[in-house]
Amino acid sequence: MAQALYIAAASIFGLLGFLHLVYTLFSDKFHAYDPAVNEAMESSSLILSRDINMWRAWIGFNASHSVGAIMIAAIYVPLALNHLDLLKTSVWFSLFPAVLGVCYVVLARLYWFRFPFLGISVATVLFIWAAVLIRS
Repeated sequence: MAQALYIAAASIFGLLGFLHLVYTLFSDKFHAYDPAVNEAMESSSLILSRDINMWRAWIGFNASHSVGAIMIAAIYVPLALNHLDLLKTSVWFSLFPAVLGVCYVVLARLYWFRFPFLGISVATVLFIWAAVLIRS
C-alpha cells in the first residue's frame, strides 16, 4: 500500500510540474491581464544584476519551479517501484517528500491559486500516509 501511495503522490507532483512547465513556456497563462505589466517587467532589470530583466527572471523562476516538482516524480516513482527497501530503512527518504509536500502546501496556500493548492494537498496527504505506513 505504501508503494502505491508514494507513486500516486509523486505522480501528482510530476503532473502538476509538467503542466506548469507547459503553461510557462508554451502559453500566456502566466502573463498579466494588463499588458503594461508585462512590458514593465521586460523593461526593468533586477537590482541583483542588470543582465536579466524581470520578465526573464519570472519565466526562469517558474520553469525551474516546474523542474523541481517534476524531479520529485522522477526520483520517487522509480524509488518506490525499484527500491522500496530504501524507503523502509531510511528515515530521510521515507519522510522527505512529506516534509517537502508540507512546504509546498504552505506556499500554495499563501501565494498560489486553488488548483495547485488542492493537488499538492492531496499529494502531501498521500506522502504522509505512505510515510506512516512504511515507518510502522
